[in-house]
Amino acid sequence: MAQHYPGDYGENPRPGIDAARLWAGGVATAVVAALVAVVGLLIARGIFDVPVLAPKGDGLWGKASTPTYAVSAAAVALLATGLMHLLSVATPAPGQFFGWIMVLVTAIAVVLPLTLTVGMEAKIATAAINLVIGLVIASLVSSMAASARTLHRRKRSSRAEQQPPPPPPPTRQWPEGPTTYYDR
Repeated sequence: MAQHYPGDYGENPRPGIDAARLWAGGVATAVVAALVAVVGLLIARGIFDVPVLAPKGDGLWGKASTPTYAVSAAAVALLATGLMHLLSVATPAPGQFFGWIMVLVTAIAVVLPLTLTVGMEAKIATAAINLVIGLVIASLVSSMAASARTLHRRKRSSRAEQQPPPPPPPTRQWPEGPTTYYDR
C-alpha cells in the first residue's frame, strides 16, 4: 500500500493534455501537410503531366492553385489538432474517436475528386494527394497528442487525509530462535 505524506497528491489521477505541446505539434503538422500538398502537386503536374486542380472553368475547387491547396491542407491540419484537443479533454478514448473521424474525413477527401467531370488521371492524382495528406495529418496529430498526454493528480483536500501517515509496522520478529545451524 502506498504511503501518503502531508500535501501529497492522491491516487486518483485524471488524464490531461499539455495544450502548448499539442498545438506546437499541430502547427508543425500544418507545415508538413502544406508541403505534402505542394510536393504532390509538383509530382502530378511536373513528372506525370496531370492537370490536377486545373478543371475547365470553375470546378469543385473553383480556381484553386497550389498555394490555395497548400493553405487548405494546413488549415485541415489545424482543425484536426483542435478536434484532438477537444476529444482529449471531453471523451474517454480520444485516440479511437479521432482515428475514426480522420478515416472518414480522409475517405470523403479521396472519393470526392473521383466524382468530378475531369479526366481520370486528374481524378486519381487528386485522390492520391488527398489520401497522403489525410494519412500524414492523422498520424502526426495522433502521435503529437500521445506525446502531449499528461496525468494530473488531484491534491488532497480533507483534513483527515493531510495527517502524517502512521509509522510503518515494525520489522518482522521471529517467535522462536534459529532452528538449524544456518539460521544462526
